[in-house]
Amino acid sequence: MNIIDELFQGVVAESPDDARLLATKLAPLLPSNQVLKLSGSLGTGKTTFVQGLAVGLKITDTVKSPTFNLYTIYNGSMQLIHLDAYRLSAPDQAESLWIEEFLNPPFCLVIEWPEKVEGWMTTDAWNFDFSIQNDQRHLIKLKRYPDHRLADS
Repeated sequence: MNIIDELFQGVVAESPDDARLLATKLAPLLPSNQVLKLSGSLGTGKTTFVQGLAVGLKITDTVKSPTFNLYTIYNGSMQLIHLDAYRLSAPDQAESLWIEEFLNPPFCLVIEWPEKVEGWMTTDAWNFDFSIQNDQRHLIKLKRYPDHRLADS
């Protein structure tokens, strides 16, 4: 079973390191110019997952939650734009950030709290759901993967 199939089934992360490693393995498979939407409550591992993506994209900067500055841009083998939409309340607020002006291909735009800006940047988005199970382990599940295209395929 490949990593995409595993994510469709749902992957249980026993620790933050497990979530980071999963994302590190996924990163090289991402197509260029991809949007990832990460949904889930506070503390479910969304930013930890982005940290793993950064490692997989050969980004050496420390990745932190951009809650207060709303988004951060990192450069590696692919540009990573990390948007935390928690403080936004409408898609037009995301549009006013002018993120599209900074999307230099190849890029991966990761949106935490995408429900806050529903309808913005939806084309070919991969939708992930993050949750905590009763045993406190974290579940990461790929909910929507529209065109099934992978890098180098």
